[in-house]
Amino acid sequence: MNEIILLSGSPSNPSRSDQVLKYLGLLLEQENFAVNHISIRDFSADDLFLGRYDSPAIKRLTTLIEKSEGVIVGSPVYKGAYSGVLKALLDLLPQDVFKSTPVLPVMTGGSAGHLLALEYSLKPVLATLKAHNLKGLYFLDEQINKYRELPIVDEEILLRAKKQLNYFVEVIQRQNVTYTTYS
Repeated sequence: MNEIILLSGSPSNPSRSDQVLKYLGLLLEQENFAVNHISIRDFSADDLFLGRYDSPAIKRLTTLIEKSEGVIVGSPVYKGAYSGVLKALLDLLPQDVFKSTPVLPVMTGGSAGHLLALEYSLKPVLATLKAHNLKGLYFLDEQINKYRELPIVDEEILLRAKKQLNYFVEVIQRQNVTYTTYS
């Protein structure tokens, strides 16, 4: 069974980013993927802010990512970029942790003016970690109700999210195809 990591960079609970990730995870589970939800809130502040590369929790995350078939990274927009606490976590991971792993970046923000945070802040740091970045998803806060089971309330963005999630699955499936060499 293919395992997908959902990595939330939101320090808030509940959060719109978390709810979107959980919903995407539910859709993946319906397609028989094993989904592992990980939040930056699962890590100790000491590990994150004291730069403990050798922390058992950081090592565990590294192993999970390296063994995964794909990763979805989500974060709210803070000051025009992804959350600082997500940056602290990503800084502790090995430089090539994603090793061409398909990564679907997801961000939530208060206005369309923050849309470029996805392209100019989150995707570049993921590329530095050797991710195979896919076209990301950006959700306006008004398109999400973090208290509903189906948090994406805007039909158009819901369809776009499902389409991009389908593409994410296709990329994973293509990477898993083995080719036979005929002599």
